[in-house]
Formats: sequence, structure tokens, C-alpha cells
Amino acid sequence: MKKVILLLIIMASSILSPAVLSQSELKIQKEYADNLFNSGQLFDAITEYKRLQFFDVEGQYGYYTNIQIGEAYKGGSRFDDAVTYFANAERTAPNDSLHFDAAINVIRVNILRRTNDNAHQLLDKLEKDIRFNDRMNEINYWRGWNFIFEDQWLVASQVFEKIDKNHPLALISKQTDKNKYSVNFAKVISYILPGFGQFYTGNYLSGLMSIGWVGLTGYWTVNSFVEKRVFDGLVIGNLLFLRFYRGNYQNAEEFAIEKNIEVSNKSLKNLQNNYQGIKP
Repeated sequence: MKKVILLLIIMASSILSPAVLSQSELKIQKEYADNLFNSGQLFDAITEYKRLQFFDVEGQYGYYTNIQIGEAYKGGSRFDDAVTYFANAERTAPNDSLHFDAAINVIRVNILRRTNDNAHQLLDKLEKDIRFNDRMNEINYWRGWNFIFEDQWLVASQVFEKIDKNHPLALISKQTDKNKYSVNFAKVISYILPGFGQFYTGNYLSGLMSIGWVGLTGYWTVNSFVEKRVFDGLVIGNLLFLRFYRGNYQNAEEFAIEKNIEVSNKSLKNLQNNYQGIKP
């Protein structure tokens, strides 16, 4: 009985000990995890890559597994976890080139999860690192994408132009900026000519209603003062005229913002579906 128990203990320790797997067995484990990853079974792949990390006592696959786990978490929209493992890959990178690639992966996830300030800081850090002076185009590429996700299309176009004046993303970004409405203009023109801010954004019915209500309540207000009905003039002016006048330019501002969101979303959708280059 004691021999059986001892045998079980030895077998258990051999199963649990990371030192028992040979290089060929590690390779088999890697291939198994890769097959799961390539077939889209991302979270099963994560489990197997972590198992490979556990048994890989010499860290032969440390960088690779961290990258793959990060990609799997990213594919599963677990962005915080993805950043953790890409950062691990950055720390375990065997050379400067792979260090840069891992750092870019961290930046790409920050762009996707809209932590744009973090992305800018990390890009600045790479830009200042003399080891990566020959990779400025890549840095500018992802900085441009970061500006796109910040809805700063004009700035994005200027960054992409540093790579190439006719860079496709520079042209798309510039056109998107041209298609957007001026929020300030919509608001200011509505101060001067009620309803015209809505006309500017294509909301003609709202513009006509603003002209009608502001004009009508303005007439009632003036007429009340002309007829020396001061109290009526104050009531109508404060309760009706100012309400419709204020609503007029507020609506114009809101319509311009909504239109700009539509323009940006249309461009983002176009990039997602049709742009052939690398995306975040």
C-alpha cells in the first residue's frame, strides 16, 4: 500500500513539475495552443498558452506566449488584460525590434479602448528613444490613428502627411474634416438670424419653426411695449421670446454636433470595412 501511495506521489509530482517537459513536448504544447488560437477558440488558447508558460521554466516561449495571450484577450475585447500581457511581452522582449513591436501593441489597445492620453504618452516615449529613430513612420502612423479616435481628423491628416503627402489615411482624414460642420458658425449665425443655424445643418423644419416662433414672440413682445402693456411685454419677452430664441441657437449647436458625429462614424465605418492597411 505504501508503495502504491509513493508511486502516486511521484506521478503527481512529475505531472505538476514544470521541469519534466522536454523541448519537443513544449513545442507540441505550443502547436496545440496555436491551433486553438488560429481556429478562433481564443479563451481556450489563453489557457493553453498559460500552461506553456508554466512548464517553460527557461522562458524560451516567454515573449511569444505573452504576445499571443495579449492578442487573444484583445480579440475577446478584454482590453485591460490585453495591455497587461503586451506589457509583459515588452519587458521580456529579447531584442529592441520585438520590444518596439510589443510597445506598439500596447498603444494599439489604448487607442481601441479610447485611453488616448495614455497612447500619446507611450508614443512620445518611443519617439524620444534613440533606438527607434528609424521607426518614426510607424510611430506617426499610430499617432495619426490615435488622433482619429480622438475625432481630431485635421490633426490626424497632418500627422499622416509626415509619412507621405498622399497617404490614403491623410486624404481620408482631410476629407472627413472638410465634411464636418462648424459648431461655432451654426451657433453664431443663429444668434444673428434665428433658424439659419438649423438650415446650415440641413434641419429645415426646425429652422422654419425657429423663425416662426422667434418672430412671432418677438412681435408680441414689441407690440406689448408699443401699446404700453409693459407687464405683458416683460412676461412674453422673458417666458416666450427668450425661451424660443435660446432654444434656437442651442438646437443649432446640438444639430451641428450630431451631424459631426454622423460624419465621423461614417468615416470610421468606411475605414473598418474598406481600409486595407493595418488598423488598431
